[in-house]
Amino acid sequence: MAGIIAAVMQTLVVPLLGELPALLHTGASNASWVVTATLLAAAVTTPVSGRLGDLYGKRRMLLVSTVPLIAGSVLCAVAGSVAPMIIGRGLQGMGMGILPLGISALRDLLPAERVGPAIAMVSASMGIGGAIGLPVAAAVAQHANWRVLFWAAAGSSLLIAILIHVVVPDVPVLASGRFDAIGAVGLGIGLICLLLGISKGATWGWDSGSILGLLAAAVVALALWGWWELRTADPLVDLRVTARPKVLLTNASSLVLGFGMYSASLIIPQLLQLPKVTGYGLGQSMLAMGLWMAPGGVVMMLISPLGAKLSAARGPKVTLVSGALVLAAGYASSTALMGSTWGLLVAVCVCNCGVALAYGAMPALIMSAVPLAETAAANSFNTLMRSIGTSFSAAIIGAVLSQMSTTLGGHSIPTESGFRTGLFIGCGVAAVAAAIAACIPVKGDKAIGRSSTSAKIAAA
Repeated sequence: MAGIIAAVMQTLVVPLLGELPALLHTGASNASWVVTATLLAAAVTTPVSGRLGDLYGKRRMLLVSTVPLIAGSVLCAVAGSVAPMIIGRGLQGMGMGILPLGISALRDLLPAERVGPAIAMVSASMGIGGAIGLPVAAAVAQHANWRVLFWAAAGSSLLIAILIHVVVPDVPVLASGRFDAIGAVGLGIGLICLLLGISKGATWGWDSGSILGLLAAAVVALALWGWWELRTADPLVDLRVTARPKVLLTNASSLVLGFGMYSASLIIPQLLQLPKVTGYGLGQSMLAMGLWMAPGGVVMMLISPLGAKLSAARGPKVTLVSGALVLAAGYASSTALMGSTWGLLVAVCVCNCGVALAYGAMPALIMSAVPLAETAAANSFNTLMRSIGTSFSAAIIGAVLSQMSTTLGGHSIPTESGFRTGLFIGCGVAAVAAAIAACIPVKGDKAIGRSSTSAKIAAA
């Protein structure tokens, strides 16, 4: 439930994007920071919350992560201008560490035979929340005051905080050492420069001094961060563990899959909403578009247990490769089915089948290759890789659609060829992810259930 609520936060403002400049009395460029702030805050805080979870307790950090979710939702609900709205959305982004923290806690709390299905379901919650949240947010925005969205988000966040406190047992702390504050600051600077450069490249100009400076600063900051992490006794991210072939290739496939997964989220909603006069648009309203996309979330919920069974029978590597191939097949089919709403519904469901399989397998691969005391940090870093992949997807697919565009009614819109090119890129990227995943070594796999020490403590 916490994963679903966290995912809803990301799609919460989508129905409002066109109206935000008027609602907040600002320009479109300033209003775009309402989305960017969430992305940056989530990227910076997710690896930090994972390491803090290993050091001070996952349940404690799950509860801590709900605080900015609640505070940010309330601030957005009462915002009358763009500045408090941006701050509130940044606070909401800080709560995104809930998902990797929750997944890593499963390894400590559950017996081995239950960990796989639980990981698959919680991993799928991000897709489920995103798919369900869009039509709900669109319906509320269309038929009620927009502030209701954020008051509902605040209430939902408060509810999951109460449920975590009441239902989730405390997880034994196995890690030792001190928190790497210098590493956290260095990684934060590098990520902000990288993601800001990627997300604003199309707006500010890829050859502008600001973008080139941000990307150069990102390279320098991340290089210095890596140098520090390899020399400190208690690193934020253990790069030596991350460099193990199994972890490295899983993270690489996660980054590429993040790109592939997000491409459909950028293209299919536009196809559904463009007017029919274009010849390829399907003329759906925002609410109708959300409803056509929503079954994809239900499919993820249904497929996740099957992915867990496949992982138990053949290993999570097979599930990851299968998921990437199914995602590629979904993109390939969408190029033939994009002429109707039912065709796109089928394509969305096929793509989400692949995402459900892949996203359930990645944490299992990571946790079977890292020490028990580093599961939250390793899962958080894997989540970060997916987020970076989605950022690259937004930049590259956005550039393709803007270059392959035409003018209709004084507005620039992507051409049908542009959409097809974007879908083919998604197909190719998913195939590359499958090829990377196929190279993941599987020798020496170990169970990802709780350790005997944790089991004894939990039983006591």
